[in-house]
Amino acid sequence: MTWENPSKQREYLQETQLLDQDGTLLTSGWAKKNVFKYDRDRVKHVMRRKEWDFYQISDGNLMLQISFANISLGGYASAVLVDLKQGKTLFSDMAPFVGGKDRYILPAKGDVPNYVSFRVGKALFEVNTGIERRHIRYQNGTVECNIDMEIPTGLENITTVLPFKGFPDRYFMTTKQNCMPCEGAVMVNGEKWTFSKNNSFCILDWGRVCTPYSLVWYWGNGSGWLEDGTGKKHLFGFEITWGIGDESNATETCVFYDGKAHKIGAVDVETFPKPDRYMKPWKFVSEDGRFNLTMTPFYDHHSDLNVYVMRMHSHQVHGLWNGTVTLDDGKVLEIKDFYAFCEYVENRW
Repeated sequence: MTWENPSKQREYLQETQLLDQDGTLLTSGWAKKNVFKYDRDRVKHVMRRKEWDFYQISDGNLMLQISFANISLGGYASAVLVDLKQGKTLFSDMAPFVGGKDRYILPAKGDVPNYVSFRVGKALFEVNTGIERRHIRYQNGTVECNIDMEIPTGLENITTVLPFKGFPDRYFMTTKQNCMPCEGAVMVNGEKWTFSKNNSFCILDWGRVCTPYSLVWYWGNGSGWLEDGTGKKHLFGFEITWGIGDESNATETCVFYDGKAHKIGAVDVETFPKPDRYMKPWKFVSEDGRFNLTMTPFYDHHSDLNVYVMRMHSHQVHGLWNGTVTLDDGKVLEIKDFYAFCEYVENRW
């Protein structure tokens, strides 16, 4: 596998204005925390503006997704609980709204203290983010989810801004915050499921974008504990995303070790999984050779929301990952049966 034009991986260290007054994108690159100053009122193509806070909590057996999205055409608050090993959805709850009402305004940054509380019909979506922890609550009728997560001191993330060629005012800005141990409970009709900090982690996918109508992407992510030769446990995670926009200045690819971000090059999968290879092994390799992992799938969480002009079609494949990852200092990590996922998504929205 070859890359003809390696990404420049332009890193930003200081606060930088994202958009000009006329909505033109001023920058593109990546950072270890969100330094990009976002003003939603500068987005001129309001119907292309999309904002979401998406939380995925898992211990490798259960997966809980809690999200709030305002995608201009409308939006929703939702919670989904999936038994990954049995391959079935235990419950799925969504509270939609129409028209992308301006009162549903999410924070301009996802990795700083903030508080969000929205009601959509009878559903409550609430997130209280502090310096050391974050609490999420979702409630709708007989469904109630309460999750507490730790934010380790000095925890870095990867925030990227990717433009779209030919569209000076379109961009894809996300923050992926990994390696947050979490605990909590989900109650549905009196039945209870729990998560423990010993083996449960949350990934925050925070997005503020202005995109073309059709998008395709890969997204892979995982967090967990790695034990070294002395028996000491280390927080480890990774974020790989590609296929979105112009990646000449940055890719959304990063390894996390003990809370620190280690930037790696572009990542790709050797064999395209569509249409019938989703449950076959996925071999991943990066352009710099530092990410060399194979995922052996055990469950394909397939969803297809197709409503009039909008479609969100996803194969989120969960599996065990094996191989090696190399840190910035050259240290090679052996990865053995590490639980994580990678998805292939086609959207029209």
